[in-house]
Formats: sequence, structure tokens, C-alpha cells
Amino acid sequence: MKIKEKIFVNIVSNAIIVIIVLTVFIFAFSGGATNAFTQQGAVYNGDKSSNKISLMFNVYQGNDQILEILDILDQNNIKCTFFVGGVWVKNNPEIFFKIVARGHEIGNHGYNHKDHSGLSDAEDISEITSTHNLVSSICGIEMNLFAPPSGDYDKRNVINANSLGYATVMWSKDTIDWRDQNADLIYSRATSGLSGGDLILMHPTDSTVEALQKMIDYCRENNFEIVTVGENINY
Repeated sequence: MKIKEKIFVNIVSNAIIVIIVLTVFIFAFSGGATNAFTQQGAVYNGDKSSNKISLMFNVYQGNDQILEILDILDQNNIKCTFFVGGVWVKNNPEIFFKIVARGHEIGNHGYNHKDHSGLSDAEDISEITSTHNLVSSICGIEMNLFAPPSGDYDKRNVINANSLGYATVMWSKDTIDWRDQNADLIYSRATSGLSGGDLILMHPTDSTVEALQKMIDYCRENNFEIVTVGENINY
């Protein structure tokens, strides 16, 4: 083989290798999600061509409200995703078991609600694994979805989570219910421009409880199917 031909073959071979590596890397960062929008590897929504949407609750407080939310979800035969903080699970096992017993998906929300972009790799991984191990030890669930506290993350955090078998999950609609205690505003933020694949972020607050049934009714009236985050992003 001539030198020029060898050079050409090497270039093509290297290009193919790069493409394969990038494909695997992108797939891993998306968590295997189909038609999902990702940013720095975090998943922001599921398949936009579907009619599936998800209700997701980040939990570090609001025990009474959690019980009310569970009752509303039961009444509507709906399963959603609760991202739980490790310190909350440790201090509130009885409420946590109720979430599990009702058949809802459990996700990881870190142990101490820290901003993960400011953590070292060891601290970042510890926040996730401490919560994972706690949940696994008390109920046998092996979580694989991680919602960064305060939505704070960088590419390094996504890589760390992925190395633990986790997809990093954000949201496409934020009700900001932790700040704005207004049921009408929460409802509007959740439903305005709602489309397939949306992930609606909420927290257990009184106003969220007040808005929840109306939100569910809107989804059904507009032919949206409410599913867990894992089903929505196909992870």
C-alpha cells in the first residue's frame, strides 16, 4: 500500500473511531432517552412527539402535603416521580414508605441539598451514593434518576452521576411553588404551552396541593398521559 493510501486509511479509521466514541458518549449522557432534549448531558424532557408528561416532586420537607398529594394521585390512578433527599428519608422513613407503598417512582435528590457544581468529585459522588445506599438498604429500590438540588450542576457532575448508573434529570416546566405560594400561578406555569415530553417540577406545598387536581384535569382534557419520569425519558 502506498504511503498516501495508508495515511488516508488511517484518517478514515480514526474518524470512524471518533464517531463511535461520540455516539456512545451522547447516548450515555442522554440516559438512553428517546428524542429527549439534553444540555451538558442532563435530560430536560422526554419524547416531544409523544403525549406523555410527568409530574415530579423534589422532597426535603412538606410531610403533611406529601400525604395529601399521595391521596390525590391515588384518586386519579396516577403514578409520578418523587426525588427524595437522603437526610429527609433518614428523618422521615414512615412518610417515605408511604410513597413507595403507593407505587410511585423514587429518584435521588442528593443527601444534604448541596449545590453540586461546587463540590469536589468525591463529595459529588458521596451525595448521590449516600442517598442511593440508604434507600436501597431500607426498601430495596435501586434508583437511577438524579435531580440536582436547586438545579445546580455542570458537565463533571453529569459524568459522575452517569458513572454510577444515573441519568441527570432537570425539568422543562418549573412551577417555582417553593417560592410563590399561589395555586393559580402554579397551575398556569405547569400547563401553559404544555407539550409532549414535558417534565413538570413541583414541591410539596399547600399551594401545590391546591393546584394539583386542576392540573391533572387539564392534562386529561387535553389528551396528555401522565407517566413517571423514567417512562417519559425512556430510561
